[in-house]
Amino acid sequence: MQIILQEDVDKLGNRGDVVTVKPGYARNFLLPHKMAIEATPGNMKALERIRGALSKKTATELDSAKKQAELLTGVSVKFTRKTGENDQMFGSVTTGDISDGLKAQGFGIDKRQVQLVDPIKTLGEFPVTIKVFRDVTAEIKVFVGKET
Repeated sequence: MQIILQEDVDKLGNRGDVVTVKPGYARNFLLPHKMAIEATPGNMKALERIRGALSKKTATELDSAKKQAELLTGVSVKFTRKTGENDQMFGSVTTGDISDGLKAQGFGIDKRQVQLVDPIKTLGEFPVTIKVFRDVTAEIKVFVGKET
């Protein structure tokens, strides 16, 4: 089934792209969430107008993403966790924890934007990358210390 994307979808495409997906994925997820529209002949004719509107929207979002990335650069988030013998940490610091820490500081970052391969399971200081927009990223510092 051919669809026109209205939002960026990871591993599928960017706004304005015409892609082929399985009918169930389009019918059950992309179309109800208004992430795409069907690629009917009428919509294909209107594609250039749609792309113009989407490019304007993308440009404004890119500008705001760059501003947010500048604000995020150099921000630090501190966590304290219980530790056992030999400073072995109980639990870990996850993308959700980092997202919540940034929200507490006034940044609207979703946990899916935090680029963390594995949860942090040791004490120390760690650089973490935040994907603000397509190619716009910022690096923050995460400090994990002992709970006293």
